[in-house]
Amino acid sequence: MNLKQIKWELFESQVSLDNAAAERVSVMAEASIKARGQFHLVLAGGSTPKNVYTLLKDISSDWHKWQIYFGDERCLDQNHQDRNSTMAFEVWLNHVDIPVQNIHVIPAELGPVEGAILYNKTLSQLGDFDLVLLGLGEDAHTASLFPGHSWNNNLDALAVFDAPKPPSLRISMSPKRLSRAKSVLFLVSGKEKQAAINQWKAGEPIPASTVTCENGVDVFCFDVT
Repeated sequence: MNLKQIKWELFESQVSLDNAAAERVSVMAEASIKARGQFHLVLAGGSTPKNVYTLLKDISSDWHKWQIYFGDERCLDQNHQDRNSTMAFEVWLNHVDIPVQNIHVIPAELGPVEGAILYNKTLSQLGDFDLVLLGLGEDAHTASLFPGHSWNNNLDALAVFDAPKPPSLRISMSPKRLSRAKSVLFLVSGKEKQAAINQWKAGEPIPASTVTCENGVDVFCFDVT
């Protein structure tokens, strides 16, 4: 990706980053609903977006016009505490009126192969996302796309068998599918992410850099430079 297509925005506190991210989601939701009648949002997992989701439960929106997707999921039982979807439901989705049929959870409890097949079917029925939220790991992974791994970018959803972080079995959207978005926003916090940020800025081929966007990629950062 051309580094000029990345907009780096540094925040002075975690609170200011969280508020800015929640505001970005809210503004894009209203614009998308006004323009197209729906808002298609892909959620990031991990701990970084948790506060953002908590803030979103208090905004005012036409929730029936939201469509929620997940960038990746761990192959664990439904409602397992380590699933990305469980966290999103607990802090946000259980508290707003998004219809259950509008929340497209990855069926990762079926295992990486069958779950990925079913999520491919779900994703094949829609066009570009309005907004994709992503995180960045210490090793520069994003979603469940890890360094040193290869993937079939012709698929929308990928079976992951050998994630270096437990659990090893996962399902992830492909870089190509994550890139099919009107806007992509990375949320990155913590000094432990500095090496990954340095790799990214140096133009190294890390997983995060494989996600692109015609309108450019935004990276909200706190505690990294």
